Amino acid sequence: MRLHHRFDGPEGAPVLVLANSIGTALELWDAQVPALARRFRLLRYDQLGHGRSEVPPGPYTVELLGRELVGLLDGLGIERVSFAGISVGGAVGMWLAAERPERLERLVLACTSARFGDPEIWRERAEGVRGEEGMRAVTEASLGRWFTAAAAPEDVERLRRMLLATPPEGYAACCDALGAWDFREELGRVQAPTLVVAASEDPSTPPEQGRLLATRIPDARLHVIVGAAHLVNVERPAEFTEVVLEHLLGPGYERGMRVRREVLGDKHVDAAIAGTTPFTRDFQSLITRYAWGEVWTRPGLDRKTRSAITLTALVALGRDRELALHVRAALRNGLTADEIGEVLLQTAVYCGVPAANSAFAVARRVLEEEGAG
Repeated sequence: MRLHHRFDGPEGAPVLVLANSIGTALELWDAQVPALARRFRLLRYDQLGHGRSEVPPGPYTVELLGRELVGLLDGLGIERVSFAGISVGGAVGMWLAAERPERLERLVLACTSARFGDPEIWRERAEGVRGEEGMRAVTEASLGRWFTAAAAPEDVERLRRMLLATPPEGYAACCDALGAWDFREELGRVQAPTLVVAASEDPSTPPEQGRLLATRIPDARLHVIVGAAHLVNVERPAEFTEVVLEHLLGPGYERGMRVRREVLGDKHVDAAIAGTTPFTRDFQSLITRYAWGEVWTRPGLDRKTRSAITLTALVALGRDRELALHVRAALRNGLTADEIGEVLLQTAVYCGVPAANSAFAVARRVLEEEGAG
């Protein structure tokens, strides 16, 4: 295979492809990996001519880069993916969604465009790196476009090293691809639910270019991240990751996952995620988004009250397994052992003595295990 690639995340999880900008390698996504790899099988790869991928002589086209990715997916036996791409990676995503829509679930286009400006600018950049200076000819100017003045120095230095390590011919050939790219009249053919992410301080692909994409691509929406430049996933990693996950998993998912972990604990949630199969994936997403992301986050009741209500419902329905889980959750939510006992005593009157008797046995065991009995 001509494209160097790496997998992160559990086998069997839905595949999410992460595609890089010009002048970077797959490590561009390091800040996103911990959160994304919990939910997806990540496939990161170096664009043709970049990183550890092969460097055939240019010029390249975006179509060529897209076909290389399709070849990689075919070689790996992967039929359908979600896709997130930055800059030229986003252009590859547009091509894929228009030309190979059957391969795509959902699409994220970050700091990208249907046309990357005057082709002459790209011709000059290509000539510059093919000259004696190599990648040094574009380094400082590129970093000035990639980051704002407030960016973390360690991030800037890491990307400087990444850019300098890029093969000059691969960079120049991708400049040729970007100079020739004009997809403005084809955006209506993009067939995937699409999130467009723009950065307020991006001089390369400013927010108005993102608005054009969101306007012309069917089923697309725009999110602008304030205070970042072109490499928005590096400069504003938390916000970028959150909006990407919300798009890929559905509204409320990240909020629900945070509350689910706070109430039930990481150990239980990690086990539930590890046990998710293609058959149960939609159900797990449903309870995370709606039970935890919508109901448990409402401001009308505090978590102690919600725990008391949940315990009562589980006693009434005889759901002893879930009752044990929610006795632990009640402790995490601030109920004392005595207060849990009062809730169960109340259920004896309204749910029946046999149900309460079973519930007390479950609760006593859990409280002893937790050292709260």
